[in-house]
Amino acid sequence: MASIKLVLRTNQEDKTGHSPLFIRVIKDRKAKFVATGVKLKQNEWDDEKQKIKKNHPNSARMNAFLSQKIADAEGTVADHERKRKSVSARKLKEAIKGKDMANFFEYAYNRCERIKGTVSVATYKNYKQYVAKFEKFVGHRDVYFDDITVTMLKDYVNYLSNTLKNGATTVHYSLLILSVMFRDAQREDIILEAIYPFSKVKVKRDKGKRLYLNKEQIEKLRTLKIEYTGKDEIFRDMFIFAVYAGGLRFSDVVSLKWKDYNEKEQRITKDIRKTKRTHNFKIGQIAIDILNQYKTEFSQPTDFVFPIIEDVELFDSNEEYQAHIINAKNILCGQKLRRIGKDMELPFGLSFHLSRHTFATNALNNGMRIEYVSKLLDHSDIGITQIYAKVISEELDKAVEQYIN
Repeated sequence: MASIKLVLRTNQEDKTGHSPLFIRVIKDRKAKFVATGVKLKQNEWDDEKQKIKKNHPNSARMNAFLSQKIADAEGTVADHERKRKSVSARKLKEAIKGKDMANFFEYAYNRCERIKGTVSVATYKNYKQYVAKFEKFVGHRDVYFDDITVTMLKDYVNYLSNTLKNGATTVHYSLLILSVMFRDAQREDIILEAIYPFSKVKVKRDKGKRLYLNKEQIEKLRTLKIEYTGKDEIFRDMFIFAVYAGGLRFSDVVSLKWKDYNEKEQRITKDIRKTKRTHNFKIGQIAIDILNQYKTEFSQPTDFVFPIIEDVELFDSNEEYQAHIINAKNILCGQKLRRIGKDMELPFGLSFHLSRHTFATNALNNGMRIEYVSKLLDHSDIGITQIYAKVISEELDKAVEQYIN
């Protein structure tokens, strides 16, 4: 027979010192909790008498409310146990909650579908991927919002770190996506504000260091004779092009078409895939030289500048294929660049994104105003660009320590 009791969950105490009060249902030594919507301070709750103390301003009214809640819960449990020989704690919880019960995975996957048209394909896939990762950890979809406790999330963090060997940043984002689902559900009045276990689960993100190539390394890479067959040389040229073309991201370089380039004005006008903004800017001479190297008498305005993506028609007509092929080519590019970086004996792994860091850092080193660098990078906030200024400041400090003593 199931037992029912009111429990003040002090492990979920908020900043004001209030904790949520739950109905606890124990069946076959398994406990399930149902939110009452009541939050109390510890000194306002009498656990032995199962009542709110008189020091609470609305104790009489609240106790009457809780008594009715418990009576309804006991009646529901009794009905279910009488009708069924075997009934689980989870089913009793569902019965008590009734229509208010919200399944986390049902909501999360539906939420992903609802935002599908408002975010990029990559973002949509990332959301589903992180929800699916949590589902794999849990082992089933029969999970409700208030089943996800601080303890469960801490176990999940251990699973991500120790079993999957995820870094701190990946662990952070894995929890972040789950927390977004909770906040969205709260905004839609699907769950109570009290149901939010993430405030007591903190994961520090890795302090990423902005790596970049200095002028000597850029020149060495630009003039490097590449012996490999395949796309290695093209990926190298794309990297160098980005360094001298405003730090364009891989997705924008690989999808760059001749119609995006005004040869007379030496200017690129392109809709940036990440921000959806139209970006218009002049490019440097080395970038121009690379474009001239790839342009032929047969080049058409709708052709890609760099011959990496084969099926232009499918790419232009299918957004999901765009996301898939860009991701696949980015992975391939990373493999090729890492091999080139090893040949150059760089002290770090070479990736395409370093071209963006390299552009920003070298532009600032050469005296370009930070507002201009921010505009070329298409940053929404100059505060993001200031990260690169900080890198330069740190390098300057090191130089002073090394040479001025």
